[in-house]
Amino acid sequence: MFEGSIVAIVTPFNGGEVDEERLRALVEFHISNGTHGIVPCGTTGESATLSYDEHKRVVKIVVDQVKGRIPVIAGSGSNSTAEALELTRFAKESGADAALVITPYYNKPPQECLYQHYAYLAREVDFPIIVYNVPSRTGVDILPGTIARLAELPQIVGVKEATGSVRRTTEILALVDRTDFCVLSGDDFIVYPLLCVGAKGVISVVANVLPAMMAELVESFKRGDHVKAKELHYRLQPMCEAMFYETNPIPVKTALAEMGQIREELRLPLCPMSQGNRKRLRKVLADFGLLR
Repeated sequence: MFEGSIVAIVTPFNGGEVDEERLRALVEFHISNGTHGIVPCGTTGESATLSYDEHKRVVKIVVDQVKGRIPVIAGSGSNSTAEALELTRFAKESGADAALVITPYYNKPPQECLYQHYAYLAREVDFPIIVYNVPSRTGVDILPGTIARLAELPQIVGVKEATGSVRRTTEILALVDRTDFCVLSGDDFIVYPLLCVGAKGVISVVANVLPAMMAELVESFKRGDHVKAKELHYRLQPMCEAMFYETNPIPVKTALAEMGQIREELRLPLCPMSQGNRKRLRKVLADFGLLR
């Protein structure tokens, strides 16, 4: 089972190219700060603008640097099932521990088609797959009944649930009859509430900048210290908000650059943060003691 604070890691660039040195350093930063898993090539990793060669290279770099110390869940989704199959096969071949597969965006497939998409991947690649549901990005919502059907397939081991709804996680867990199936929060704002109803962790944007704090929230809950977990939930809220002043990953990459971790470089159609929001972001970073 995948659990804990799993970071949706950024992809650092240098002069338009993947910055391998900085990416390896980020992996070590996360391991030393207690992060429980890493997702390369997710939304936060700007997967939409990575070429296939770059996508595969980023996954290989992360797997190589992690060296089995924590799980690597490689982003491998696409709105083309054939392309998702290629990337999921590569995730397995690269030595990753699982694949995170987003619902097909833009196509807006109905529920039966969503089921067939994931079932096909499960048949073709004997590898753990985590479904990624984020309707605000994709324009399609995979419903609890469909997740429950997919959970009957052993390769489908969990869902990253990013509807922002505690009720949705409750509905999924009420329908899925598997103790090894994990619901992971896709929203940093509600990690603690989702843990309370049965989620196992989070795939986090905020963990890029506050890895130890997000890891401690989940660990506190796991050991039964609800007072500490709740305290951290409220302490993290300003950073959760700051990471979405503008479209993810603009704020998180700006924050990491301000912290001296990476160069401040995004790929169009994403562009640098507005000065007004940058000022607000710097205030939050300063409050957490993160500015260089």
